[in-house]
Amino acid sequence: MALQQIVEQTVTGLGYDLVEIERSAGGLLRITIDMPWSAPVEDAPAAPEQFVTVEDCEKVTRQLQFALEVDGVDYARLEVSSPGIDRPLRHEQDFIRYEGEVVDLTLKEPIGAAAGGAVAANRKKFRGTLERAEGGGWQIVWSDEPPRKPGQRVSKKRESAPLQVLGFELDELREARLAPIVNFKGRAAKAGPAAAD
Repeated sequence: MALQQIVEQTVTGLGYDLVEIERSAGGLLRITIDMPWSAPVEDAPAAPEQFVTVEDCEKVTRQLQFALEVDGVDYARLEVSSPGIDRPLRHEQDFIRYEGEVVDLTLKEPIGAAAGGAVAANRKKFRGTLERAEGGGWQIVWSDEPPRKPGQRVSKKRESAPLQVLGFELDELREARLAPIVNFKGRAAKAGPAAAD
């Protein structure tokens, strides 16, 4: 049985999603898992987001060690982890799940003259908010305005940089990841009805 099949069957059998399999130098086999996700149901309260814990990684590691040994897969060290803050987006389901989030995209080919001179023709990397495009497919929206420094004064007369939009299909991407943005002030409260005490 192929490595992909063994790992996928084991991980999904334990109730997790397989994000990535990576073989590195020195015989390292790195497996990335995540909690399963399903699209929210209309008019239903949003379920709290679950995260992969150390115990989840230990459970998957133990089961994978057994499964890989039975099938004779050659590896020196096994590492099972969560996807982290820069989670890769690989499937349509991932893009649906993280719609509205800031993502980093790398295209397979530079955009060329398609942007009408608004963007450098040889540019392949973009960071912006992931959105569903009107005609189907996906797009990211960004502004090339530099971020303001804390305490920096900005003239009210100064015009802000225009928003730019790049539409893309999944097969045009070399890589897509959540942008690793860390807010040290804590998580912002989600909008919604306040919980009654």
